[in-house]
Amino acid sequence: MEGITGETLSDRQKYDFRRSLEEIKNLKGRGTELISVYVPPTKQISDVAAYLREEFSQSSNIKSASTRKNVQGAISSILARLKYFKAAPANGIIFFVGEISTTGDQTRMVQYVLEPPDPITTFLYRCDSDFYLEPLEGMLEDKKVYGLVVIDRSEATVGILRGKAIHVIRNLDSLVPSKHRMGGQSAQRFERLIEISANEYYKKVSDIMTESFLDLDGLQGILVGGPGPSKEFFIKEGYLHHELAKKVVDTFDIGYTDEYGLKELVEKAKDKLYDLDLMREKRLFQQFLNELRKSDGLSVYGEDQIRNAITIGAVDVLLVSEGLRKRRVTLDCPQCGTLELTVDKGPDGTSMTCPRCGTVGTVTKDVDLVDDLFDQAGLMGTRVELISPDSEEGEMLLKAFGGIAGLLRFSIGG
Repeated sequence: MEGITGETLSDRQKYDFRRSLEEIKNLKGRGTELISVYVPPTKQISDVAAYLREEFSQSSNIKSASTRKNVQGAISSILARLKYFKAAPANGIIFFVGEISTTGDQTRMVQYVLEPPDPITTFLYRCDSDFYLEPLEGMLEDKKVYGLVVIDRSEATVGILRGKAIHVIRNLDSLVPSKHRMGGQSAQRFERLIEISANEYYKKVSDIMTESFLDLDGLQGILVGGPGPSKEFFIKEGYLHHELAKKVVDTFDIGYTDEYGLKELVEKAKDKLYDLDLMREKRLFQQFLNELRKSDGLSVYGEDQIRNAITIGAVDVLLVSEGLRKRRVTLDCPQCGTLELTVDKGPDGTSMTCPRCGTVGTVTKDVDLVDDLFDQAGLMGTRVELISPDSEEGEMLLKAFGGIAGLLRFSIGG
């Protein structure tokens, strides 16, 4: 990946970075042979090269001949790649290089060169049995966050909307007694106790919100919902911390105050959150379903049908699940000729058994399916929208439609 920064990181670059991290996380070495090097943008490339040459020299003291050979091979590989850089990119550069275990006693060298979405702050060299990924965790999280609370006098649920996912922080029962029907002084006393109990309950909800939201990075606003007047009372009577009160976007009438209530709140607030990824995904998938119901609707699904529709320029928007984990393989089969196949798992090497005739053929291309779809769509001016599998719509796209669907520019018939 070249020239990406946190400001300009495209959806495809985010996807590729995330997939690379998934792959790297599962790689294991036989010993301390996997090298991770983090180069911050402020570090001189010449200084990094000097450091690595010193590590190469020190590695000659490793007793195991195979470990020594593999470590020195990895360092040499990184040094060779460093020659292509005059300076570190804007966010720095990361190298993951080393011999990983395959089958039996076999190993193979892997080499990843990544530019992170956020700046690297510290130079780091580590040689271990796995690659060091801790500094990268959380870099791809959506920085836009909304606080959520649904409340009435009997129950409240506090959560957050981060990117496309709703997370419950706390569900709280109020324990406020129901209204007392007796008359006289006993009723007045009981009424005071009810109000005291409600006051403590509102304070507790406020404390949970303060603890959860006040120092929350990227907080864009707070959405408040509930079935009755309690939500307005909670806001107007000043229970919220003054800084959080400024963040309240609006209050919304909804029927529930549990986890389902949070989902209903987000749905009700969609006009307020129109540009949020989750809302855009919901709109696009609903549009696809609406078109699917029509006899001549502008929709298509099924990988082969979609590829054909892209080829003739018919697909306007391609909906692709981020949860797809498949490969697109080109196989030269001695019996069947050249085949393009979508498989669950790519071949370990350069050969593969042909699924049509059983003959072993040569693999000439093996790429991630999502990247292949991006490439095909790009040739025809088709916009690609990555859909998170975390939402209900995203789960349906992945499970019911194989993770790929299309909105058409024009009808292509049955």
